[in-house]
Amino acid sequence: MTTRTDTFAAFVDVLAGALDDHDTTAEELAARLYLSRFHLDRVISSVAGEPPRRFRRRILLERAAYRLLSTDRTILDLAVEAGYGSHEAFTRAFTTAYGVTPGAFRRKPHAIRIEAPSGVHFHPPGSIRLPARDKVSSMDLLTRMVEHHVWLTGEILGCAERLTPEQFDEQIELNVDEDEQTLRSLLSRLIGQLGMWNAALANREYDWSVEEHESLTSMRRRLPEEGPIYLGHVREVVEQGRLDDTFVDALCEPAEVFTYGGMIAHVLTFAAHRRTLAVLALDRHGVTDLGWGDPMTWVAS
Repeated sequence: MTTRTDTFAAFVDVLAGALDDHDTTAEELAARLYLSRFHLDRVISSVAGEPPRRFRRRILLERAAYRLLSTDRTILDLAVEAGYGSHEAFTRAFTTAYGVTPGAFRRKPHAIRIEAPSGVHFHPPGSIRLPARDKVSSMDLLTRMVEHHVWLTGEILGCAERLTPEQFDEQIELNVDEDEQTLRSLLSRLIGQLGMWNAALANREYDWSVEEHESLTSMRRRLPEEGPIYLGHVREVVEQGRLDDTFVDALCEPAEVFTYGGMIAHVLTFAAHRRTLAVLALDRHGVTDLGWGDPMTWVAS
């Protein structure tokens, strides 16, 4: 690292601690870093591509955008928190940054991050995050786990075709789950989970009715559509090192902000539970091809 980037990292730390102290002047921030105001402006502008004041305003607007989605606080409250003296001033600044008013953003949200040369953004729920200094060179394991999930779901679907309708709809008994599970419902939800997140990432509605006693024919049609799309999202995010990037799931009520990495971890966690129940249900009826559905050998191969 250079002296300039060290100073920038220190500035981000100082700013994070003083984000809500709107009485703190630029001179005081510079003094905490043992710099003059002039030198601080020059260093931050050269590293971040924007002067300290604009940098701070952007971070505060990103936080306000997040809180528009994650809280029911009034726009005036958020304007004051962001350091604006009036609803009107905040609305003008927000509209310039996001292209829509705060009220319109709350009704129909999109990404909370404002493009910036430094790549430094507000990171929900309450921090400022620098870009990683060293990008992970390979996330093959994560990608392979998602590939295994899509593949194994297809294999379970193929094996399920060998069962009778009664076996396919036989209840899987659990004493720790309120839902009544069948192999049909598990397979439909495994495919539906991919479809649901594909819809969220595309900012479109997901049709839950398709999972109501879904036929094998419908599942065979849906998996080749939803699986590759979801895999494409994962590969793109992994290859670009954007697992910590956030996106808005406008389908939630209220809308929520997730990281791509968190979403992938969520899918793999709940999918593993459902897949295990599914392969054990197959085994109960003599279809033992898939064992436990363990990804260990598959990933290694």
